[in-house]
Amino acid sequence: MGGGVEIRAPAEQTEGTRSQILRWLKQVGERVAENEPLIEIETDKVTVEVASPGTGVLREIVKHEQEEIAPGELLGRIEAVTAAAALAPASRPAAAAAPSASPVAVRSASRARAPGGGLSPAVRRLLGERGLDASAIRGTGPAGRITVEDVLRAAPGSAPDRRRDAGATRPAAALAPDSETGAPAEGIGTSHRVPHTAIRKRIADHMVQSLHTAPHVTTVFEADLSAVLADRALRREEFARRGAPLTLTAYFVQAAVAAIRAVPEANSRWTDTALEIYDSIHIGVATAVQDVGLIVPVLRDAQARDLFDTARELDELVRRARAGTLSPADVRGGTFTLSNHGVSGSLLAAPIIIHQPQAAILGVGKLEKRAVVVEEGDEQKVVVRPRCYVTLTLDHRVMDGHRANHFLQVFVQTLTGWPQ
Repeated sequence: MGGGVEIRAPAEQTEGTRSQILRWLKQVGERVAENEPLIEIETDKVTVEVASPGTGVLREIVKHEQEEIAPGELLGRIEAVTAAAALAPASRPAAAAAPSASPVAVRSASRARAPGGGLSPAVRRLLGERGLDASAIRGTGPAGRITVEDVLRAAPGSAPDRRRDAGATRPAAALAPDSETGAPAEGIGTSHRVPHTAIRKRIADHMVQSLHTAPHVTTVFEADLSAVLADRALRREEFARRGAPLTLTAYFVQAAVAAIRAVPEANSRWTDTALEIYDSIHIGVATAVQDVGLIVPVLRDAQARDLFDTARELDELVRRARAGTLSPADVRGGTFTLSNHGVSGSLLAAPIIIHQPQAAILGVGKLEKRAVVVEEGDEQKVVVRPRCYVTLTLDHRVMDGHRANHFLQVFVQTLTGWPQ
């Protein structure tokens, strides 16, 4: 038998984030193969898997679930054995012979039976929460892979059991303190507690920190998307055949690049001594993920991409975000953010909290048909046009209102005059 193998937190996984152990996929005494998924780490941005650094038996867990970890920190130890020994049947104590109903056992079995290969962390989490067996779910992802949407469809209307386990329904006076006195509040009926996930806590901390850091100001324009919709109708089938679903977000990214070229300080960060303006445009695209929250994968070098390349990369990032397979590198290094909140029905959102240390965030509201007055020669007519509100929330230290307005003027003109 060889020496012990240390399991350490990858340094590159946690740069610029706070991380914690979400769950161990093996228990002490269980055998593990090299490169087999061993730990799920949750950061303020994504959930990532840590693979086993060796083949052997998990002998020690140093950092337990829900504990915060630092880059390179020791998480556990494996007693190394040969690959052949690891594959041999394990001798277990009699007490362990009975089937286990632990969440780890459920997830491990589900992964073994899953069609189309391994399951993403997000899918495994949903399967465990809903008590579902992966073998009973038809995967619609690439090569039959089970997606988050597949799990949600398999259990319509079901709520995660962890919500009830975390805090059983009880009189509200036992749970809800009065906001001013801290004493239990009375007369508001029953309630239950839903523990914050690491991602939700980090988002909350980040939002508060952003508001305390930068003076937020929002300017609002309205955009006519008639030309964009006409262009999309012409290109949509062709793009789909080439593997790039053409969404309106692709046009918004292209228009944002044009606006940033006109107002470069929108693609910057404030420092105490200077304004640092980035030469490359890396646009974060806010993406809502079921049961996780808001994830912002980054479309890198947007200034170098045409419409097709933008559409293709956006589709890849959004699919991976919803499948829980983004890497930490996919959500780092953004220089500007786009929030297309209109896809969920929002007309206007202001201010949208700036993603520090960026200088601005662009918001796009719901597209709807509106009656507008247009001039044709000497006459004025009321016509119906597809329009949406667009906002730019900015760090007022970085730019004044007239520069923010110029940004949106270029953004709107790019859309209304498409193609340029």
